[in-house]
Amino acid sequence: MKILKLLTFLLLVVIIGGAIYFGAKDGAYDIKDSHEIQAPTSLVFNTINDFKTWEHWGPWKKEDSTMVFDYPEQTNGVGGSYSWTGEFSGNMTTTALEESKSLKQDLTLVTPGGERYPKVYWDFEPTESGGTKVTWGMTGEHTLLDKLYFAFSGYDFDQEQHKMNNAGFDGLDILLKEEMNKYEVSDPKIVEFGGGFYLYITSSTTPANMQPTMAKNYGTISGFMAQNQVAMNGRPFTIYEVFNDNGGVIMSNAIPVKNRITVIGETNILCDYQKPSKAVLTVLNGNYDNLDKAWDAAQKYLVEQGLEASSQKPFEIYANDPGEFPNPANWITEVYIPIK
Repeated sequence: MKILKLLTFLLLVVIIGGAIYFGAKDGAYDIKDSHEIQAPTSLVFNTINDFKTWEHWGPWKKEDSTMVFDYPEQTNGVGGSYSWTGEFSGNMTTTALEESKSLKQDLTLVTPGGERYPKVYWDFEPTESGGTKVTWGMTGEHTLLDKLYFAFSGYDFDQEQHKMNNAGFDGLDILLKEEMNKYEVSDPKIVEFGGGFYLYITSSTTPANMQPTMAKNYGTISGFMAQNQVAMNGRPFTIYEVFNDNGGVIMSNAIPVKNRITVIGETNILCDYQKPSKAVLTVLNGNYDNLDKAWDAAQKYLVEQGLEASSQKPFEIYANDPGEFPNPANWITEVYIPIK
């Protein structure tokens, strides 16, 4: 009996000593990882800000196939939330945000050892390459039970969190790439185009330099219009003057105006009038990289319908502003081929 009492006493000493030892250890943690995603910052922010996207990029369902997600009416912005059940259940709520810069979220995890309440944070920073540096972090305090479990099980909490973060970044990369690559080309049709005056700059360029040349030309025209208080009277467009055999192109980047403008002091900006015309119209919803598919569809329609292009040059109108639509899949371009 004395030996049993002694063993019990020693066991209590070990338990109490262990509790004091592990209880005295700092349980605070702040685990974060950063990753560059090749997507506009506003698009990355809007995707993460909406909890309905999380089950599509998060790594959790790969770990637990029994997970079921539940979404309330509001899933984004401050007050947006979602919850889940599975091997473990929990919920998350967004508590603060700075548009396209940061998010703060409260997380509740229901574990066999009780509930845990970490804080989650996100930071977003544009990169020189046009992508976004995303930092994903979580802070909290380990309970005594957690510290005991980690010590005796060999579970490396920090390492597992880093693995989860990086797997999430991989999922975001895939999801955003798929979203940005979506496009749709409408069925061609014959329409009446109204025409009108426009300011323009004509340039000779190659396919590789087409986008930078357009950006420069539109910037020059917009600057002239702002300086001279000339209002835009429609969406910007490009007239394709000549397609060279070597793949080069001569194009006129144009912005519609209400009346004829006399341009003084800007030798490369000119004003002209686009005549009304009947044309084959095809619309691309998607990245400008897919414009060749819209042009192919329009050309095929001409042949199938026995139509003949007129001497008026083909053109494309950029029906919305990419600056207002961060996802290229939402860009709209109208392709016109004037016909006789």
